Amino acid sequence: MNVSIIGTGHVGLVTGACLAERGHRVLCVDSDEKKIRSLRAGRMPIYEPGLQALVRRNAKAGRLRFGGTNADAVAFGRVVFLCVPTPPAATGGADLSFVEAVSREIAQSLGDYRLVVEKSTVPVRTGEHVRRVITKYARKGRDFDVASNPEFLREGAAIEDTLRPDRIVIGVETRRAEMVLRELYKPFGAPILVTDIKSAELIKHASNSFLALKISYANALAAVCEKAGASVTEVARGVGMDRRIGPHFLHAGIGYGGSCFPKDVAAFEAISRELGYDFALLREVQRVNLEARERFLKKVEEELWIVKGKTIAALGLSFKPDTDDLRDSVAVAVVRDLAAMGARVRAYDPRAGEKAREILEDVTICGSALEACSRADCALLLTEWDEFRRLDLKRVRKVMAHATLIDGRNLFDPDRVRQLGFTYRSVGRP
Repeated sequence: MNVSIIGTGHVGLVTGACLAERGHRVLCVDSDEKKIRSLRAGRMPIYEPGLQALVRRNAKAGRLRFGGTNADAVAFGRVVFLCVPTPPAATGGADLSFVEAVSREIAQSLGDYRLVVEKSTVPVRTGEHVRRVITKYARKGRDFDVASNPEFLREGAAIEDTLRPDRIVIGVETRRAEMVLRELYKPFGAPILVTDIKSAELIKHASNSFLALKISYANALAAVCEKAGASVTEVARGVGMDRRIGPHFLHAGIGYGGSCFPKDVAAFEAISRELGYDFALLREVQRVNLEARERFLKKVEEELWIVKGKTIAALGLSFKPDTDDLRDSVAVAVVRDLAAMGARVRAYDPRAGEKAREILEDVTICGSALEACSRADCALLLTEWDEFRRLDLKRVRKVMAHATLIDGRNLFDPDRVRQLGFTYRSVGRP
């Protein structure tokens, strides 16, 4: 099937590459010409494990192309995916100006039947607005359907999540739209849930908000465990062994971040408020998330007493491992807070260093963890990269001015680290 992707951000690029991998012919367009030139040259604008090889293989096979206009996308694809940004608005909801603008361009380019699919995370009822805009601006009699097909990919595991998903959700209004999407996803062999469009739109926000709730619950547990002298690791393990709950996302730390959870929780709370329901639970999720970061910073102050003038090594800057994404990264927020307090911060991240240089002017970006820790008064573990699990902590201790390690992700074994001579603190563990 011919498929078009409008927008080559994380979701659009991974979706396009994976659809091509499953045998479809895919055209990806984007308003950023620089990004398109890079993709044509086989260079990825983001880091995602396995993505470069996947893109190059399918481009070489002729199943994946980049470039052209939105009109070209409409002309090529029987299915047209909207993968444009939906950044947070001042009200906490989503800014849908990109969705509206692209919908108008699609309308003006419509010829034969097209299925326009929301792939971006959007508020409930966005499908109604997309249909209204296309109907308003298209020439009379043009045939189209609108559908919702939310993504559930995790950065760092996006290809696996897309090629072998837990489920595929399609929200449709017509039998024809359902059959087109069933044909599109037949090569994936995954369970397909068919709903109305509004329900599909809500499933995405509801899923991300629930996962954020689990993380905040784990961080609230950590605060209780610290006061009681218990271990949140053991408590979460015991809770997670209950099959009704499960162990996933019950890991205490410095809070959730990234391009999805903060935005989606805020948007879902705003959507609910606009619909007339006060989803106070989601505001509490946000408050606990911020509190986790503040408690971590307090640990740093307790160990250093005076932060101003101290040298602090920050290990990890991306919001999670296996990505170079710095958007709404709690690690970046911690680094900025410490720099604003007068600390000399030396940071290292296995993938996000170059991007960090562009946004962290008062921070020294280093080429290795050892370089970041050199002469440091304190080291902070902020992102749980596997590279840090394998750190030679004996060497780290030797290069530091003072062997103090504060672990914001509970990556290390407390007994082992203390036996090596470190002053060690973590989250929710005695």
